[in-house]
Amino acid sequence: MDAAATATSLYIHFPFCSRFCDYCDYCDFYSVKADDRIDFFLSSVFKDIKYQLELFDAGKIITAYIGGGTPSVAGGRIRYLLDALKTLPGFSPLEFTVEANPESADEEFLSACREGGVTRISIGVQTFHEPSRNAVNRARTGMMEERLALVSQFFPLAFSADLMTGLPLQSEDAVLSDVERTLAYKPAHVSLYSLSVEAGTPLEEKIKRRDVILPDRDKADALWLSGRKALKDAGYEHYEVSNFALPGKKCLHNLRYWRMEGWLGAGPAASGTVIDEKNATAKRYTYPSDLDWYLNSFRDSETPPLCEELDRGALLRESLLMGFRCREGPDTEIFRRRFGCSPEECIPETIARWRNKDIMLFLNTFLSQAFAELDRRGL
Repeated sequence: MDAAATATSLYIHFPFCSRFCDYCDYCDFYSVKADDRIDFFLSSVFKDIKYQLELFDAGKIITAYIGGGTPSVAGGRIRYLLDALKTLPGFSPLEFTVEANPESADEEFLSACREGGVTRISIGVQTFHEPSRNAVNRARTGMMEERLALVSQFFPLAFSADLMTGLPLQSEDAVLSDVERTLAYKPAHVSLYSLSVEAGTPLEEKIKRRDVILPDRDKADALWLSGRKALKDAGYEHYEVSNFALPGKKCLHNLRYWRMEGWLGAGPAASGTVIDEKNATAKRYTYPSDLDWYLNSFRDSETPPLCEELDRGALLRESLLMGFRCREGPDTEIFRRRFGCSPEECIPETIARWRNKDIMLFLNTFLSQAFAELDRRGL
């Protein structure tokens, strides 16, 4: 295709989990129970990646990310995929992240990742508060701190921890304790999410039956802000809506999403976006959320992903939507090169109205005003 970029990123969706949490509809990010299809998936997804590199005439892969699901349930078997990726021309990522959960982030898995070229682990802590974990069917903390110590040993100052606020039975003291206990292992990066209840999830049903009661919106916001303050006080920069990093430790892969740079997506439910910088358009594709379909598609031959076209207006809006997730806003150089103008020139009234305000805390309101201005200006 003629929309190729000279450099790209790679996202691999590993769809297996050992168990499902109540706040996921099996799951917000598509997943299935781990079973004997893991090995076939690892070989199929590599075949998919090779196919896409040729299909999109992609250049050097500069960041890579394996998410899920729970990639750590692959254990040492993840070596197959990591070793295979090394054979790809142009696969030399500056940052290579793999997600893990504490219960499966054992020494075998972490050793395979380190030896396989992974530079960064993202581990799902969520909370240490046992009543909150039980309320949403998260695995018990068990060896949580032992595994955090192990991750910090294998990836010192090179791992990210996910924390969550707004959980049932969660207090401000519990949130602050979660931050303190997590930071004791010196993560380079922390993601702080506020729980959202998705339609059709077991948690939604529990709330309807009043088996579980969540904090009201004001309290949930206050809990998140308490966690935010604790992280900032500890020296972590709040650089994106839900993300905090020590100096020089921002997630390079996610920054490429937020700057709307190109990436390939492999695996069931994975999505990719290939940017045509010359014409300020893009091709977007998403695989079905169906593991069996995916495995059958790459059993004997390749199945090309179905692409939709993003025209200039759609790509402009996505570039603003993603870019303003970050404190610094859209990358001005990339934006001007792509669209021939700066964000300030596209939405001058909205920018002026929000100057010196924290856009990240009120992003939806800001974007609503920005898009309305684009419509008025015919952009």
